[in-house]
Amino acid sequence: MTKKFGLETILAHAGIHSDKATGALTAPIHFSTTYQHPEFGKSTGYDYTRTKNPTRATAEKTLAAIEKAQFALATSSGMAAVVLAMEIFPVGSKVVAARDLYGGSFRWFNQQEESGRFFFQYTNTGEEMIAAISDDTDIVYIETPTNPLMIEFDIEAIAKVAHEHSAKVIVDNTFYSPIYQNPIVDGADIVVHSATKYLSGHNDVLAGVVITDDEALYNQLFYNLNTTGATLSPFDSYLLIRSLKTLKLRMEKSTANAREVVAFLEKSPEVKEVLYTGKGGMISFKVVNQNKIPNIINSLEVFTFAESLGGVESLITYPTTQTHADIPAEVRASYGLTDDLLRLSIGIEDAEDLIADLAQALKD
Repeated sequence: MTKKFGLETILAHAGIHSDKATGALTAPIHFSTTYQHPEFGKSTGYDYTRTKNPTRATAEKTLAAIEKAQFALATSSGMAAVVLAMEIFPVGSKVVAARDLYGGSFRWFNQQEESGRFFFQYTNTGEEMIAAISDDTDIVYIETPTNPLMIEFDIEAIAKVAHEHSAKVIVDNTFYSPIYQNPIVDGADIVVHSATKYLSGHNDVLAGVVITDDEALYNQLFYNLNTTGATLSPFDSYLLIRSLKTLKLRMEKSTANAREVVAFLEKSPEVKEVLYTGKGGMISFKVVNQNKIPNIINSLEVFTFAESLGGVESLITYPTTQTHADIPAEVRASYGLTDDLLRLSIGIEDAEDLIADLAQALKD
């Protein structure tokens, strides 16, 4: 499948025509760890599965196409993707990053700074980020929208300034997915996803992906991934291919549901602030009485109290004790991630059921 086709066609046809020998409609799973050479000095293109696997290659081809890029590398988790993207840069690199970050990214960033591997300057808005970029900047790291405050950054404007200072731009596109955002088109050099989330969408795959349109960067990324070995397994690659076929349908349904849930939350007397960008399935909201949070969570019947996001089932998360617990409380509070905030990942259930569930839980 080439980039001349529309997004929905690329997704629906993921894996088709990948088995020329039998014409199987579904991409086969290649479990073999090693591959026979036709003869001395020749290769089929597959030698050892850590380096390259046919099933993983099929997933990567689709992932690159939907992000409008040439190259993709599937990794064993979202954090493996973040680490792979960052570690191609030399020791001592200076990073300008969004302050509001996924807790796992912050944990790794903090560890790297403590060891002297990287140095970070955090910013709260796009304007602050642009002002912070200088000739000393090596990397600009963006989550947009951010997790969990849902702050959007103008990738195109930031990338323009970053490139003027010879810095590379990495964008975490997990929340929006290629359905709502293509950072490569907007000027990003590298895109990362926790493919565990919307790309897989069924809470049954742990995966990540790193995408670039720059062949030199790809060669560095490929070398490091082959060296470190954090590649996606054949079976998980197959599950990811399966899931990508319904990505647009799932994103559209979760967005439609989220808009209805937001309309309800904005009218609720128990809610003092709703954070939502208008697209995607991620909502955060702050309650009037944070002491009621345990009761709210325990009263829910349709929403599941669990970490993660992006699945077909709706989840509720309390970042303070779950996804962002490793960020010191004073740091969280300094940028607005307060203890009264709950995060919702809206699934594909009936919107009326989601609203009724929240209504009864907030009222109790």
